[in-house]
Amino acid sequence: MAESAAPPATPTLPVTFRPTRTRAVLLGVGAVMFATITGIAVLLERLQPGERISFVLVAVLLSSVLVLLSRPKVVADEDGVTVVNLTNTRRLAWAQILRVNLRPGDPWVFLDLSDGTSLPALGIQPGVAKQQAIRDARALRTLAETRGTGTNDR
Repeated sequence: MAESAAPPATPTLPVTFRPTRTRAVLLGVGAVMFATITGIAVLLERLQPGERISFVLVAVLLSSVLVLLSRPKVVADEDGVTVVNLTNTRRLAWAQILRVNLRPGDPWVFLDLSDGTSLPALGIQPGVAKQQAIRDARALRTLAETRGTGTNDR
């Protein structure tokens, strides 16, 4: 536990946080699934051209969902943080981030913002790589504390 007692080093900016193992699994499964479904469409002799096309379209749809799930990331630079979640992207100035939270049982990091709301940051999630997520959350917390003002100024 000496590791948790030491203050985390401030990372060099810009830095990107993302669940790399989860992303690799999702993209790998998506590629294998696409190749398998497309291969079946090509190899089945009884299929009509329209049926083959529908197989490929289903493969594209399913693979697209996995690519969408692999999209989340958090990018920190000199000016602030960009949070990329499944379907939206939000740019925050350092002063807008009051606190970075990753409590036991949380599925991902939550950013407490100066406007009183909380923003989920799916780019840091402890699901598959818990220690990496904890390190990333601590690094982002350190950046927010050193670069943000921690005030409610807008």
